[in-house]
Amino acid sequence: MDSQSNQDLSTDVPAVNTLRSGAAPTPPGAKPAVVSPSAKPTAPAALVESTPDPKVNKMRRWIVWSSIGSFLLIDFLMFLRFFLPRSIFEPSSVFRIGVPADYALGVDTKWQQQYRIWVTRTSDRLFVIYARCTHLGCTPDWKASENKFKCPCHGSGYDSEGINFEGPAPRPMDRANVELDAEGQIVVDISKLYEYPKGGFDDEHSYIQV
Repeated sequence: MDSQSNQDLSTDVPAVNTLRSGAAPTPPGAKPAVVSPSAKPTAPAALVESTPDPKVNKMRRWIVWSSIGSFLLIDFLMFLRFFLPRSIFEPSSVFRIGVPADYALGVDTKWQQQYRIWVTRTSDRLFVIYARCTHLGCTPDWKASENKFKCPCHGSGYDSEGINFEGPAPRPMDRANVELDAEGQIVVDISKLYEYPKGGFDDEHSYIQV
């Protein structure tokens, strides 16, 4: 009886030791796991570094952001321009063209490009013709060989004094206001024009007596 009890107690000792060591008990009839002394713990997986973007992608991003920035800047400038006054800078309509002695008999065209006028001197008068056809507003050409102004748009013709004689022009070309200042200079004001027959060409400011 005693020997049998001692045998049972000795059988239970490994189980108790196993429980104390914290390891899982081995089921009855199973072989205990054998741990190889050469086994090593598994190393953690290595970190994979991402490759940098190629230069082509960086250039594309730069172009896209630059385009967006430029678009926003232009919109902002247009927004500011909306609140600024809109002024138109035009040359003065009043100017000086020298003294009467500077002009010989006939038509002088040196001011055509700058002021759109011709200076005509006759035997007793000097006047300024505004270079605008009375048909549709084109600028006629002075034909010195034919002694006439000829409109290149629809063929209207004017003599050396701006009087129409051919083509669809309904009346002579206008003349500008002219005066002599204190120094004897001819002062022209193209904001004041004299039409024929309205106002006529005999107004005292439509010519200078020479």
